[in-house]
Parts: sequence; structure tokens; C-alpha cells
Amino acid sequence: MAMWTELDARCVNAVRFLAADMVEKAQSGHPGLPLGAAPMAYVLWKKHLKHNPQNPSWPDRDRFVLSAGHGSALLYALLHLTGYDLPLVELENFRQWGSRTPGHPEAGLTPGVEVTTGPLGQGIANAVGMAMAEAHLAHGFNRPGFTIVDHFTFVLASDGDLMEGVAGEACALAGHLRLGKLIVLYDHNGVSLAGSTELCFTEDVRRRFEAMGWQVMEVPDGNDLASIDQALFLAKAERDKPSLICVRTVIGYGAPTKAGTFHAHGSPLGQEELKGAKRALGWPEHPPFFVPEEVHAHMNARAEGKRKEAAWQKLVDRYAQVHPDLGSEFQRRIQGTLPEAWNKGLPEFPPSPKGLSTRKASETVLQALGERVPELIGGSADLNPSCLTWLKGKGDFQAPGEQGKAQGAVGGGWNYGGRNLHFGVREHAMGAIAVGMARHGGLRPFVGTFLVFSDYMRPPIRLAALSETPVVFVFTHDSVGVGEDGPTHQPVEHLVSLRAIPGLVVLRPSDANETREAWITALARNGPTALVLTRQDLPVLDRSTLASPTELHKGAYVLWNSHPETPEIILLGTGSEVHVALAAGKKLVQEGRKVRVVAMPSWELFGEQPESYRASVLPPGVQARVAVEAGRTLGWHKFVGPAGEVVGIDRFGASAPGPVVLAQLGMTTEAVVEAAHRVWARVASSQGQH
Repeated sequence: MAMWTELDARCVNAVRFLAADMVEKAQSGHPGLPLGAAPMAYVLWKKHLKHNPQNPSWPDRDRFVLSAGHGSALLYALLHLTGYDLPLVELENFRQWGSRTPGHPEAGLTPGVEVTTGPLGQGIANAVGMAMAEAHLAHGFNRPGFTIVDHFTFVLASDGDLMEGVAGEACALAGHLRLGKLIVLYDHNGVSLAGSTELCFTEDVRRRFEAMGWQVMEVPDGNDLASIDQALFLAKAERDKPSLICVRTVIGYGAPTKAGTFHAHGSPLGQEELKGAKRALGWPEHPPFFVPEEVHAHMNARAEGKRKEAAWQKLVDRYAQVHPDLGSEFQRRIQGTLPEAWNKGLPEFPPSPKGLSTRKASETVLQALGERVPELIGGSADLNPSCLTWLKGKGDFQAPGEQGKAQGAVGGGWNYGGRNLHFGVREHAMGAIAVGMARHGGLRPFVGTFLVFSDYMRPPIRLAALSETPVVFVFTHDSVGVGEDGPTHQPVEHLVSLRAIPGLVVLRPSDANETREAWITALARNGPTALVLTRQDLPVLDRSTLASPTELHKGAYVLWNSHPETPEIILLGTGSEVHVALAAGKKLVQEGRKVRVVAMPSWELFGEQPESYRASVLPPGVQARVAVEAGRTLGWHKFVGPAGEVVGIDRFGASAPGPVVLAQLGMTTEAVVEAAHRVWARVASSQGQH
């Protein structure tokens, strides 16, 4: 056990006041958490965290997640002092334009930041995903004498984190899965932004976590370095349960009048209060951002990190000699490259008037991808029989040691090597866990639920987009075509809602072959994708007379032209409504019109194409345009223009058979033809035609 010295105390205060000075200089931020939690963070980073500041992406590093992302100044102070590429000038520019020290941690921006946090509860759920990824990769690659995957996931969480429902969802699953290498330091200061937690959070946290299968320890004094150290040793020794270490701290520790109050939470202390805190803890009042040389020398982890990674690399090199195939596969996985020819020979679907649902086509494609892409792993929020997001015969990810299979399991094994994830009815945690798995590296996660329930996991979808994290979100039951379940289960606003998220590619394929191409697009991208699929059967289009489904990769394409000349009217559709547009187009041709039908499975991919291509699909001179989609019309007008119309659904649905609901709400060939007549008349009138 470590002997704690005066130098350790000075290091703790250096972390505290670097953070407080950041907030004070920016006149914005959260000083309370860093002042109170610095001791536990210091003990973890100095004595327990395995990392290499010179290589923040070392695959076998321990992961540290600041779930309480509002305390970002604490993390930046730790990164700077331990030797990451985060010079002091970045700390001095905290929360300023162009700095690498934003108000809340952002993965991909600041070296050493693992996940994007700030919305409370997300980080702890991400960490569950990271611990699951470590367990899965360890099962797949470790061999006797070669433990090449062996690291912990540490979290610093706040009272607010544990109030959030997503944290409860994720922690319940972590306890069930017995993720013993997940350790949460709980900064239990009893204060949140608006006041004491006695106002709203009086449950027995210890008993709740014990009931969920966690080991729980308590440290009564958050400044007791030795007790924190001992608790971390005990947590690391417990491999059958995740651990929660409840550390009693004082928010804003040291501040003369604000310590222990909500006034220290989310505002600068003020010059006099900050000076008082420094005086109380024996720290120089001037200059700001002061760090003694002996603190820099003591906390710098570069040499130790380099040594640990070098030892690990030697082990991996010997592993590759003894297990060459596994060694090659491990290198590919950690580099994040997909297997050679992974997208070749995938299922092709023959033309069929009856066809099949795109969710069923997705299932078929997913089985083939599961054979070709071993890092593909995922599941649903208790909806496998409905979403069909499973990998048959690839086993169920469960804690090892259980005998037999549970009823309803996918089969093929029951251990951490299983590739089917069972999240239970926990959409929010499911999304956040998948983000954590993807951020960990070595895996490509997918998750499934009904489109209407995308609302339940919108925060992790947004954070996946913000951090450019490649998760495939599969959403089935994509329209009022769901039918009898009624408006509670019939999405209408959800497509436009997902399209509003910057960086998220939304794909709504129109048939089975487009669904195959949608999966290829999703796995080839470095960011998140939403696949939006039908429950009802759709015809498989005859591509001998229509454009190739591979055109889906461009986002929108000319599916059918009735005439080689410039069209008089353009009909646009996505998903099931592409078939409505095609049928309407053929009726308009019978009336003597030159018609173009455009399939537009992805607004985002279409927007990435050159202007010349976009103009070739939607010629600016053709003003007569009609779009049809079974959802809100918001946003479509940028494609149809001022003269065009959108046939959509700007109300909630109803409970009735799917075809009846679609017809009653205007998703019909006749409605599109009538809209085309109105548009044509409007355009002709504006051009002085008869």
C-alpha cells in the first residue's frame, strides 16, 4: 500500500487550483467538483490508472470516464499534469473558441478524453459498454500465457449521474453481467446544481447497488488518500462484481463561504473566494495556474506509461508468433479496419411483387455480415423477434459460469464471447452502451428498436454523432403501416427528428436490395447511421428495368425515367413510399406526362454529393415536383421547391390495419397523382402556359 506524503497533498492541491483557475479565468464553469473530488482523482491517476500519455490510443490502457462531465476542468488538469499533449496554454483558454478544453469533455478533440460526456448518466452507461467490450475481446483473444486484453474501466460519477434513469438502466445490466473490471468512484457530496440532494435524492444508494449485484464500499472522508487507495485495491481484486466506491466529499472544498453549498457547483468562485480557498489550503494566491516543479515531476506519467506499453507490445509480438492467425486478427481489430472483401457476395434478392419487409431483408443481410465481420456485435431492447437484430448461432453475451441457455436465447453459447447482446427494455442505456463499445475499439456495435422508441435513446444518438462514433442504430416498424398498435407505436415525427441531428446518416431503403446496400454504407462509415426499416412487406424491385440499388450510396438517384428527355415532373420517395411514387408515375405517363421517379433513401448522403450530381438528379429547371413519405412533411420543401407539394402525414396515426391507416392518411397512388395535377397546374400558370 502506498505511503502518502506532503508531496501527494501538494499534487492534489495543484489539481484543485489548476481547475479553479481555469473556471475563474473563463468566468464560466464548475469549480465545485474539482475542489472536492481532486483527492480521489489523484489517487486513481497516480497509483492505479494504466495509461501512456504519449499514446492515448494504446489498446490495453485503462479507460477513464468523467461521467460528471461538468467537472471537465479536473480532467484537463490531470491530463496536463500527467504529460498528455495538453499544454498550459490550453488550460488558460478553457471554454474559449478553438481551444482543446471545451466546457464538457469531447472525444476526438482532447487527447486522453475517451467519450463525450456532460449530459449526466451518459458517461457511466458508456463505461458499461467499454467494460463489456473489454470482456468480449479478452474472451476472444486471451490465451494461456498471453493475457493481451486486460484493463479496467474507471468512472468518476456524481450525485446527478446516479439520479439519471440511464445510469440505473446501465448499472442494472452491469450487475447482471458481473462486469468485475468496471469501477465507479461516486463523488457523493450531497449537492446538485439547485441545492442539497435532500430535496429529491434520499434513497439508499448502497442498498440499491447491492441489490443490482454490485460490490459497494464507502470512504467517509474524501480527503483520506489512504482509504481511497485501499478501496481501489479492493475493487480491482473483485472480479465477479462491478464496484461502486462511495466517497464522501465536500463540494467546493476549501472555499470560505461556498464550500458545501450549491453556490460552488456551476459558477466561478469569484476572486476573493478563490483567494480564500488557496489560503485555507496553503496554496500561493499568485500567480494563477501555478504548478511547482516537483509536482510536475511527480505526476508526469510518460516514462512509466511508455514502459508499460512497451512490455505489453513485447507480449503481443510473442503472441503473434505463437498464435499467428489470432495475432493478425487482433491487429486488424485494434486498427479498426474491416476484413478484406467483407461486402462481397452478400445476399441478393430476386424481383418479387409480394417481396418481404426491409426488416426481414436486414436480418438476412445481417447473418451474412456476421460471418464476414467478426467484430459485429449487437442486439435489441428485448425486441429481437420483432426487429430481427440478432446473429443466429453466435452466442449470447452473458456472464460465464451459467449452465445451459435461457429460454428465448439466440443460442450457440453463454459467455462473454457471445455476440448477441440482451439489453432488456432499456433503450436509453442500450444506445449509450453501444457508444461506449464503439469508443473502446475493436468492435462494431449495432442496436435495434422500433422507430417510435428512438425518442428513448436520442441522447446517445446525438452524442454518437457529435463524437463521430460508428454505431448502427436499426429502427424497424417505421411508419403508420404498423397498424393496429395505434398512434403510440406509429412514428410520424421521428424521421425528420433524426435527420435534424448533424452527422447522423439516416437511411430508409425501399426494398430488400437497397437494404443490403444500406448495411454496406453503414459499416463503411466512420460515424453513426440510422437504418429505418418496415414491418410490412414491400415488393422487391426489378432492377433490370430500374436503376441499380448500389446507387443508394449517393443518397438519392434516378430510379426510373419514363422518357429520355428532361422530365416534366419529378416524384420523390423514400422507403415504402418509393413504390407509391412509382405507381403514380406510371399513371401520369398514361396521361401523357414525362415523369422521373427519384428514390431518396438518405438526405445526408445526397447532400454530400457534388452539386453537378445533385443537379442531374433534380434539374433546377424542373419545378414540378412531388415528394411522398409516411411522416411529417417538414424539411421536404427544400427538395420540391416553392411550386412543389409534399404528400405526408402531419398528424398522429390511428389504430386499424396497416393498409387501412396508410390509405386513410393519404399514402396512396391517387393522392400523389392528385398532388401532381395541382403542382403541374401551378407551374403551368406561373409560366403562362395552358
